[in-house]
Amino acid sequence: MARLTVATCQFPVDADVARNGRYVRRQMRTARERGTDVAHFPEACLSGYAGSDFDSYEGFDWDRLERITRTVMALAAELRMWVVLGSTHRLTGEHKPHNSLYVIDASGTIVERYDKRFCGGDEQRNTGDLAHYTPGTHASVFTINGVRCGALICYDYRFPELYRHYRRRGVEMMFHSYHAAHLTPSTLAEIRARVGDDVQHLNPGGTYPSITMPATMTAQAAANHVWISCPNSSARESCWGAFFVRADGVTTGRLPRNRAGVLISTVDTEAPLYDSTAHWRNRAMDGVLHSGTLVDDPRSERRTEL
Repeated sequence: MARLTVATCQFPVDADVARNGRYVRRQMRTARERGTDVAHFPEACLSGYAGSDFDSYEGFDWDRLERITRTVMALAAELRMWVVLGSTHRLTGEHKPHNSLYVIDASGTIVERYDKRFCGGDEQRNTGDLAHYTPGTHASVFTINGVRCGALICYDYRFPELYRHYRRRGVEMMFHSYHAAHLTPSTLAEIRARVGDDVQHLNPGGTYPSITMPATMTAQAAANHVWISCPNSSARESCWGAFFVRADGVTTGRLPRNRAGVLISTVDTEAPLYDSTAHWRNRAMDGVLHSGTLVDDPRSERRTEL
């Protein structure tokens, strides 16, 4: 039996790297005191998120970010716990950095780094993430306490192919970090207007992130039978609070938005959870898009007749 206790952490991420680092270390200690094996943090939580928490990386203090990252690594070793840490990974020359998750093991060593593959923005790379970041190229698979894990970041959620790819590689637990927060009143009003006043009452939160992100995580967990940790920044206005989804698509915990907190969840890969697609999932991934046995019948072929 493989079991893993996860701390899904949220705090108000901003441009102050030292302040972000204090939150990270404080929540790591809280998580360890509560018996967790791994602390999972939001997208760009240590560096801050360009385009939201600050305007650009012009003049960014990379040496300071590295120093503070090393304090997180040292604390991971001291606490003997894993950390999945949202940050920014500097590249060389004029290349834009990666939007990354550092996977730090219980010895304080970076054993993997996931770089956000789908960065939002236009094809000219002048808007959204692409104005600030270089997309990544790889999946990241790693094992904690015998549980095979993977990582994704925010806008990656729009591409179900990524979850299918991880499922093919035997991943059972996904660390999916988000930063759907720090919205100004004007941005919030603009998004709500696009959703439409006439349907606000039918949807949670009234923004695209609050409507589509939790719903997609539920669907991906159930379709792929994977557990998913979903941390978010709690900086006002945050679109939703951090939550955790079981492999049968059931949300087992949720933090209030706009407030720092740590959510503790336990993964048990041997739990007898409902999985309606178990018999046919691999066939579907191989391109066999039906279940059971087909028959050769003329009444099956004539699709415009009663």
